[in-house]
Parts: sequence; C-alpha cells; structure tokens
Amino acid sequence: QVQLVESGGGLVQAGGSLRLSCAASGSIFRINAMGWYRQAPGKQRELVATITSGGFLNYADSVKGRFTISRDNAKNWVYLQMNSLKPEDTAVYYCNANVPISPLRKYDYWGQGTQVTVSS
Repeated sequence: QVQLVESGGGLVQAGGSLRLSCAASGSIFRINAMGWYRQAPGKQRELVATITSGGFLNYADSVKGRFTISRDNAKNWVYLQMNSLKPEDTAVYYCNANVPISPLRKYDYWGQGTQVTVSS
C-alpha cells in the first residue's frame, strides 16, 4: 500500500502564502500521479492540482496563477505552494496518489488531510 502524510496547513490572512507538503511511502514505485484535493464545509471534495509521473500538470481554474504543484522524485514528496490566498481557499486539503491496479482499474490513496484557514 501507499501511505501519504500531509503537513504545512494553518491559519493565514488573505493575501498570504502557505506551502503544503506530502510525503509518500510504501509501494511508491507504483504511483502514476499525485495531487492535491480540498473539501470545504458543506461542499464536495474538489481537485486542486495534479502532477503525473511524467511531469504533466493540471490545475483547477480557481487556483491557476496562484498555486503551484511540484514534486521531488528522489524523496517521493509532492508540494503545493499557495500564494495570494483567499478566504474561499479555506478547506481541508488532502494529498492523493493514483495507483494502477490493472490496465482497467486504478486506486486512489489519500492522506489524513491538513486544515487551511484563510481569514479576511
């Protein structure tokens, strides 16, 4: 299995910055892609950013130009640099790892989540 541990969340004022980190361990050789998702109170979990093993990046429209996802391949860590934070960014942020089980099936592993709160 794959284990994911997030860190870096906290309380910040609007316009500030935070950097989230996710450390992957276990069967990391099987990870195809990693990313960040978030879930605000009363809302569904949504994609924030993903990065594939080949370095392909994908961002939600709401964070483009403000957030940057990156990966340290040697250490199997993934990061999310969040700048110009807005109150609507307040959510629990989850690290995700996508693992192919077979050519027809994939499995998502999730971290425990880290709280990001942006005050006005």
